[in-house]
Amino acid sequence: MQNIRLAFAFFITIQFWLTSLCPNTAQATIADSLRVLVTEGTNMAADLSPDKRQIAIDLQGTIWILPATGGIAKPLTDPLGDCRQPSWSPDGQRIAFHSFWDGRYHIWTVSATGGKPQQLTNGLYDDREPHWSPDGKQLVFASDRSGNYDIWQLNLADGKLTQLTHDSGNDFNPAYAPDGKQIAYASDRTDAPGVYVLPLGGTEKLVAPSAGKLAGVSWQPNGSQLFCNLLNNTQSGLTTTSITDGKTQTLTEAKEDVFPFRASWFSADTYLYTADGLLKRRRLGSTTAQTIPFQVVITLPRNTYKRKTYDFDSRKPQQVKGIKGTAISPDGKQIAFAALGDLWLLTKGSKVPERLTQGQSMEVEPGWSPDGSKLTYVSDRNGNMDVWIRDLKTGQDRLLVDMADDLHYPIWSPDGSKIAFYQSDPRNAWGRSTLFVADVTYTADVTAPKTRKLHESLFVPSQASWSPDGKTLAVSALHPYSSRYREGVSEVLLLSFDGKNDRYVSPAPNHSLATRGQNGPIWSPDGTKMAYVLDGLLWITDVKPDGTIVGTPRQLTTEQAETPTWTGDSKSLLFLATDVFKQVYLVDGHIDTHPMELSWTISQPTETVVVHAGRLFDGKASTYRNNVDIIIDGHRIKAILPHQAGRPGKLIDASTKTVIPGLFEMHTHQHSMVGEKIGRLWLSFGITSIREPGADPYDALERKESWASGVRPGPRQFFTGGLTDGNRIYYGAATSINSDEQLDRELNRAVQLGYDLIKTYVRMPDNKQQRITAFAHAHGLPVSSHEIFPAMRYDVDAVEHIGGTSRRGYSPKITAMNHSYQDVIQLLAKSGMNITPTASLQGGFSVLTTNDPSLLENRQYKTFYSEEYTNALQAGSAQYAKLSPGYLSNFGNLQKGVKALIDAGAHVTTGTDSPFVPYGMSLHTELQSFVGAGLTPYQALRSATLWAAETVGVSKDLGSIEPGKLADLVIVDGDPLTNIKDALNVEQVIRNGEVLPINKLLTRP
Repeated sequence: MQNIRLAFAFFITIQFWLTSLCPNTAQATIADSLRVLVTEGTNMAADLSPDKRQIAIDLQGTIWILPATGGIAKPLTDPLGDCRQPSWSPDGQRIAFHSFWDGRYHIWTVSATGGKPQQLTNGLYDDREPHWSPDGKQLVFASDRSGNYDIWQLNLADGKLTQLTHDSGNDFNPAYAPDGKQIAYASDRTDAPGVYVLPLGGTEKLVAPSAGKLAGVSWQPNGSQLFCNLLNNTQSGLTTTSITDGKTQTLTEAKEDVFPFRASWFSADTYLYTADGLLKRRRLGSTTAQTIPFQVVITLPRNTYKRKTYDFDSRKPQQVKGIKGTAISPDGKQIAFAALGDLWLLTKGSKVPERLTQGQSMEVEPGWSPDGSKLTYVSDRNGNMDVWIRDLKTGQDRLLVDMADDLHYPIWSPDGSKIAFYQSDPRNAWGRSTLFVADVTYTADVTAPKTRKLHESLFVPSQASWSPDGKTLAVSALHPYSSRYREGVSEVLLLSFDGKNDRYVSPAPNHSLATRGQNGPIWSPDGTKMAYVLDGLLWITDVKPDGTIVGTPRQLTTEQAETPTWTGDSKSLLFLATDVFKQVYLVDGHIDTHPMELSWTISQPTETVVVHAGRLFDGKASTYRNNVDIIIDGHRIKAILPHQAGRPGKLIDASTKTVIPGLFEMHTHQHSMVGEKIGRLWLSFGITSIREPGADPYDALERKESWASGVRPGPRQFFTGGLTDGNRIYYGAATSINSDEQLDRELNRAVQLGYDLIKTYVRMPDNKQQRITAFAHAHGLPVSSHEIFPAMRYDVDAVEHIGGTSRRGYSPKITAMNHSYQDVIQLLAKSGMNITPTASLQGGFSVLTTNDPSLLENRQYKTFYSEEYTNALQAGSAQYAKLSPGYLSNFGNLQKGVKALIDAGAHVTTGTDSPFVPYGMSLHTELQSFVGAGLTPYQALRSATLWAAETVGVSKDLGSIEPGKLADLVIVDGDPLTNIKDALNVEQVIRNGEVLPINKLLTRP
């Protein structure tokens, strides 16, 4: 009762606390209409004050303090800082922590009584995990300032920084000994991982070797024992190691979900730690712990905005914007590009391009031969994406390279004798690619050109560019800041053909180039310059013959630029200015526009179709309607009536079948190198709508326009552009935002290209994400990210993954043991933020296909995936399970979290993050994972239909089978409301009123 009274009192004062803080950045406007009482924290750290009277915690990125006996927590920092891992000063006056306010983690302190935080470190690097010296004069922390994580010391009097460790491995989680004479820390060194002790001014010593994942190093008050969190394959626990004899023992119970943070001390034998969502107090030698209750009240808004509207009935021609690859001829007179699945040629002076290829196969990524007589490109007309050559004089096409895996980004050598290209792994643009070269001038008596590997695989590299002497290739590639975290910057990587002398160069050190596609670096034909896109603008820099950058880079444009290419005289560059071809001339900087007239129209059937459904699941009711006729007039459902023989129109006899709404795949990433088959693949699995939260926008638009116009069969596409990220990135499709001006350009491009959502990624700071959200909502666009709080506090619409990548090294949504606690469940349920858990990505696909191998014998899967692919998939799953058994054994905990979300009233949708798990099939394992979690088949299907349509903003037209809605529905054999696996038994798909039998979808045109 006392706690209830305290909570009520805190409800009255919470707004004062939230608005009286002095944040370092702009504060969000609070629509004070909803308060959530939080009594558990997911992966929260805690530290006990020196006088043992107060505890500091970092629940959901805010530093709070509460009485050490438990009670109501008071916020000390604003919600926008992602403030983590508090550490009390020895005098109890201040609390140190690391924060992400400016887009990098730095060390800050705040008074224990509140007020404006003080920043102690700054710069380009991440500083984490601070800990005070016993005399309060220094702090130690981990930082990647030296190329990997090392331990650094900050002298508070003068701000001097001293690097204490220098190993090439990562050292982290430092802690001063109680006497202040030595420091302990964890290290992931390959040859000798474990916990180390470094006497200040002395030599480090490994005191606790460990191959497990270590975190949260701390000392027992008498200095005799070292404590740390040890995460092994199946559990996370608190361990102690004797300094004198190295003996180690586990202190916590195997069933406990111990969080990876420092313990602190009530006395010599009683410690505070966090586990199971709780604050816990335990005595050494005890098998039980006392829970310290706490309450945190979080305010959330209940704002609305007008969503983007869709005209699915339009027959008006629309401008083609999905231009996949652009190349200007060496003489500067013609522009080759790909759109609507074909190659086109625009001659200067003519607005109407010439279509070079036509058909349901895909031809993309054209590139000119040095003499301008030929084009190289990739096409799937033989099944996979292969490298082809077209002779522009004769119109003849020649297959140059055919490999088992898809190929992309072909580029001619300066002498015209070779073409370099990539072979991708099954994750295409989200995985690794291997660079090859093929001879072009082979003779007719040779059955295939000589092909050799130029370089080992790279992680999502850009299109290569040859040096004029043909001895070096330049690509944009990821240069990580450390091996502890995967993010870094995209820089120019100069590749040697022996793979031994690669080196990074950069025209803008510590600053990412544009998305790693066809945005540079591009060597000028005369070898004196490189062009590239930086912050969305076109730049050039002078280079030496070996690629070394010299001089001062020069900005060529003030508007958004994409896919630049040089003319043969090295005097001008063609680029795509959002959706218009433009050419910039180096001599005086003037820019010419090359207008083009190319349009597409939505394909709309006109006939009447009558589907006689034995059972109809309409997407709303939890039971079937039996023996009904679904009358489709053109592309919309006109009526649903009791069955009557002889109705006019084309009859589809599904009298012994079940009809369900078309399914939504709510999280996938695609690329043109998969070819035309991906559209048929989606439809064959009953997926008629996909949401793509991260892609090359032009690549995504090509699919959207081709599928909508009927050039190729495929689902409806709802897309965004690249992952809108901060100053560090990982994936090639990530856009690194470094200024407000650049962000404005990217946001305006999103509107101009017709994005359906905006996706921010893991290094985007909250102040910029808040700005993005306000802009997006003003234009009717939803926003999604990997974050739940404070994102939901400024109205971010959705979150991807219950786990997923986090900049922190751990997730605020789920623990290493796959538990999500009350804070996550209640915040998601009460805020209304949609979550797509991607359970299949996080173990579900492996668990289900291991338990039921027949899933991989499904006819759709067998059609689109080779035996080699399946073998590699299973081998990868087996290897991962061997290395990390908890990945599979703890999957049930993740399922419990999904069930808890639904039970609490959260809005949950189905998505998978394919191609990390197989396109199409993984959505069905997602449905089955939901049912395995305890959801009914109805609840699982609702997540994949009506709730998905609501999240996308199209529930007026899609998501259920009702009169007036679009005719997207699936005919399956079986009873999916009883057995969710029957949703796989697709017989026919109707997409926008067009009837597509399964055999047609499984047959390559």
